[in-house]
Amino acid sequence: MLAVRMHRFGPPGVLVPEEVPDPVPGPGEVVVDVRAAGVHLIDTRLRSGVRGPMPALPALPTVPGREVAGIVSGRGDGTNPALYGARVAAHLGDAPGGYAARALVPAAALLPVPDELDLGAAVALVGTGRTALGILNFAPLSPADTVLIPAAAGGLGILLTQYASGAGATVVGLAGGPAKTRVVRENGAAHALDYTRPDWPARVREALGAERPVTVVVDGVGGEVAREAYGLLADGGRYLVHGWSSRGAEATGPGFVPEDEELKARSQSYERTVGPAMAAREGGPDPLGALQRRAFAEAAAGRLRPVVHRFPLREAAAAHRALEERGTVGKVVLEP
Repeated sequence: MLAVRMHRFGPPGVLVPEEVPDPVPGPGEVVVDVRAAGVHLIDTRLRSGVRGPMPALPALPTVPGREVAGIVSGRGDGTNPALYGARVAAHLGDAPGGYAARALVPAAALLPVPDELDLGAAVALVGTGRTALGILNFAPLSPADTVLIPAAAGGLGILLTQYASGAGATVVGLAGGPAKTRVVRENGAAHALDYTRPDWPARVREALGAERPVTVVVDGVGGEVAREAYGLLADGGRYLVHGWSSRGAEATGPGFVPEDEELKARSQSYERTVGPAMAAREGGPDPLGALQRRAFAEAAAGRLRPVVHRFPLREAAAAHRALEERGTVGKVVLEP
């Protein structure tokens, strides 16, 4: 079968299409014929060989990719025969293998995909959809809120924008360039502004006026954009951090964190929302699974509508390059 493998860490060019043996399912596993594999910024960090708290760097050679959607075509002992032919999606956890024509998946990790949901959209909900809902668990929204979302044209940013606007909040989405700001506006933002322009903070203030302060910032960019975004946050506001993409693959921290004294003086809160904090906030015996199921339910109800940027599987290197260079809109997906 076709798979994309990497034999060393490095730039996107280390992702090489190769023919490899088909996977053989063990007990409790199924084989999924992959129709869509999700590409995540974490994939680019792992490809680069950057060590971080999670997930751990894979042993080489490896087939990257931790999000898949497709059709069950084989099963191991202890799995339900009714799974044959089922449309499913799954997060593979710390075990990669998604950038391939077929992937091994624990049967317990499978999520059924409704017939009306495109498999590319489904894979965008597995990790990215659950993350959007998990982030907003930290700041339940109402029509009284104004939410500022940097990187609002990415796969996660679009879902955050849709969900926040659906909750009645006024959304200010930031993105790079007119094509991306148009997409942000089409997905529910009341205001969509280009954060490559140096005057974007002033334009946010002008768009909102004095009577509509920013009450929530949901930041995945970090660096100087985060600093400016925090400057727009009202007293009593909530600042949620889920990443720091502006600092590059080598970054292991946001580069900007508000001072405790200022947070206290202005009655603001600051939360890092990903990892164990997200699971603890959701609670229950299977918090990430619960978030995934909620994401699929929200999609079925039309409240989450993933935007997908598709690449052929053989062009995984180009997909990584485009993602790192901010040349994509929505969730990046590989299709064998």
